[in-house]
Amino acid sequence: MKTSRQQELLRWLKKQRVYGNVWFRVSLLLGVSGALLILCQAWLLATLLQALIVDGVSRATLLPQFLLLFSCFFLRGLLVWLREKAGFASGCAIRKKLRQILLDKLEEVGPAVIYGRPAGSWATLLLEQIEDMQDYYARYLPQMLLAVLAPCFILILLFPVNWAAALILLVTAPLIPLFMALAGMGAAEASRRNFQALARLSGYFLDRLKGLDTLRLFSQAEAETGRIQTASARFRERTMEVLRLAFLSSAVLEFFASVSIAVVAVYFGFSYLGELDFGHYNAGVSLFAGFLSLILAPEFFQPLRELGTFYHAKAQATGAADTLETFLAAPHLQPQTGTLTPDFSAGIAIAAVDLIIVTPQGTPLAGPLNLTLDAGKRVALIGQSGAGKTSLLNVLSGYLPYQGSLKINGVELRDILPAWWQQQLAWVGQNPHLPAATLRENIVPDGACDPLRLQQVCAQAGVDEFLARLPAGLESVIDEQAANLSVGQAQRIAVARALYKSCRLLLLDEPGASLDGPSERHVNQALLAASFNQTTLLITHRLDQLEEWDEIWLMQNGRIAQQGNKASLLQQDGPFKALLARRKEALL
Repeated sequence: MKTSRQQELLRWLKKQRVYGNVWFRVSLLLGVSGALLILCQAWLLATLLQALIVDGVSRATLLPQFLLLFSCFFLRGLLVWLREKAGFASGCAIRKKLRQILLDKLEEVGPAVIYGRPAGSWATLLLEQIEDMQDYYARYLPQMLLAVLAPCFILILLFPVNWAAALILLVTAPLIPLFMALAGMGAAEASRRNFQALARLSGYFLDRLKGLDTLRLFSQAEAETGRIQTASARFRERTMEVLRLAFLSSAVLEFFASVSIAVVAVYFGFSYLGELDFGHYNAGVSLFAGFLSLILAPEFFQPLRELGTFYHAKAQATGAADTLETFLAAPHLQPQTGTLTPDFSAGIAIAAVDLIIVTPQGTPLAGPLNLTLDAGKRVALIGQSGAGKTSLLNVLSGYLPYQGSLKINGVELRDILPAWWQQQLAWVGQNPHLPAATLRENIVPDGACDPLRLQQVCAQAGVDEFLARLPAGLESVIDEQAANLSVGQAQRIAVARALYKSCRLLLLDEPGASLDGPSERHVNQALLAASFNQTTLLITHRLDQLEEWDEIWLMQNGRIAQQGNKASLLQQDGPFKALLARRKEALL
């Protein structure tokens, strides 16, 4: 990663601090208070040692100073604990806000962008990479300021006491961040590569897990296991590379801190032996000055030590922010940004003129399309894979931007309020998604349940055929990814959800593609009966039931190549007859 890119990411990370600014300031205030308390503690301890060893003051006389010293010990521990709590709260607030921003962005760009990457990479970005920013905000950022303030406080205190000791600390201090930065730049680049490898590995593993049955069917399970082991070993090597660099930065810090403290100790040792005579403002090198300097010398480097301990957090956060900032900053065309709420009570009619469907990045997917779909009309959309059928459904769903004109009842789709438009739609796809906890909640998401209507749609969709076998009927809990249901049962529930919703436009994307024969027939019959209630658009590869639909649109290369009812299309020499002929040859 280029240095300019690293600086850009660090600036972006610091901007996000505003979401936890209150707790960050509390953490910083507690850290500054702790640093001032260290000065009081060192001064009291040096004063007590000077009084007991040199001045011969009795212990009873020094009792108030002892009580103050022990109070400093207690308060220092308390401030450290409170600072940790405040830093953790700051990191939590920032991580929560970043996840909210990311989820809002994903909702904004829509499923078309989400399905463009493996689910595992999104999970890694949303969970692990944002989680790895915790220590950066909770510890590194506050410590970076304290690493400047605390040594300055110590130098301000030491210079009037002994300028030589203060000068030694001042000269050696800049060497530590210099060499740490050199080691840290390599750690940031290694961490970035590590996050990229983790995202790829997560997506790779999840995809193989989803296709486990297919791998077993083709006897590829063992071979794929070996590939996963190889990928895991490479990721382990990358992780160790990051750790080696993190340990290197800590070793550099400890080396220079030890050398500096040793030089201070040698200076005072030779001063007490009479070999050195400077740094004391003509008052002699007192035991108080020696004790104070030697007590504060480790504390001078302690903030830098802690910064070095947390320095890997900066490298981790920079690597994690790379993917996140790139995604959030990438220009995405908005499918719908309107505020209009047209009246659709009379049904939905669609008209497109020179419609070009594009990705959120502006890449054309299909078009130009010119089409008209009257209210209440039922259209079957056919064509080979990649012809643009799903893109057309996605743009009608409001998930993809477009160029040209796409009007709904005379109103441009992009000018309609997205939430209002979604209320008019019902959709059934190839793979059913049941996100709610119970079967009833998946059919009636808004909770306003009409028992009679619910019973009717369950019967129409065939849900009642297996409802009695479920442990709690409609209140049965649906496992993650509907693991306690067959694909056919889950699809029937999805169909029941679409039938229950009072929609004006029904979109069907091969709803029976993943079902067995009986389940497919039942689902198709239920949806065919429901298609008469509103405008309906069906994507299908089944050519034997096209006579049931008002019109057929055949798509090729992103355009509608032919349209009409089945009887009229059979009378024409065109792509439709050629498609039927290819299907017959395939069956033979």
